[in-house]
Amino acid sequence: MHTELALSLAGLYGFLLVLARVSGVIAIAPIPGLSAGPDAARIVLALALTVALFPVWPSPPGGEFAVGRLLGWIAAEAAFGLTVGVALAFLLEGIQLAAQIIGLQAGFSFASTVDPNTQADTTTLQLMSQLFAGSLFFAFGMDRQVIHVLARSLQSVPSGAYSLSGPAVAAITRLGSAIFSTGLQLALPVMALLVLLDIAFAVLGRLHAQLQLLSLSFAAKMLVGVAFLSTILALYPGVFERAGAATFAVLARVLNP
Repeated sequence: MHTELALSLAGLYGFLLVLARVSGVIAIAPIPGLSAGPDAARIVLALALTVALFPVWPSPPGGEFAVGRLLGWIAAEAAFGLTVGVALAFLLEGIQLAAQIIGLQAGFSFASTVDPNTQADTTTLQLMSQLFAGSLFFAFGMDRQVIHVLARSLQSVPSGAYSLSGPAVAAITRLGSAIFSTGLQLALPVMALLVLLDIAFAVLGRLHAQLQLLSLSFAAKMLVGVAFLSTILALYPGVFERAGAATFAVLARVLNP
């Protein structure tokens, strides 16, 4: 008994459109280990997510099929995925900005390591914050929320019909500005302590000019900064969760009109 596998042209077009949408997210989302991984693994992940979304694969727009129209639909779907990826990048960059601010003031910027994602020099504290943000992303189940957003968008946004409107651009831009508010909110407690420590060393240096406090202040700022950061690190998940809720609320409003 022979079995024939038949794939309709509409099903093939639906597969390509969903693959373009999913690939846009995977290409730009700064998930730790994803961008540094082998290309084959990312391709398999994109294919697996595309197959998982099979129940909500869209039907291509009506009319006669043509290569030019297909390329236009794929470009629109890729733009949709890139929009989601940019929003996720803004979410994860908030914690990294806080680490960069703290590391610069505490003296960690003098020591660098290699970022496995970009293969560029970065500070140790910033690399640790990147891994921490990625862990929080999966711990709060935001990866499942991304798949949920994609599944809902396939039902609400017609295939090949997505375009960045003015309100959508403004909403994504506001998410970008939230990087600075989140980063400052996380970094200000440590920054305030480091400023008080600098003032204390300045007063001691003024009172006792013979004391060589410059060599001591560098090590003291690093130790005090890391010690205080470890005590307030428990507050980071709450801030990240609120920022993630705001991000997905904007995505649901922008991408599911």
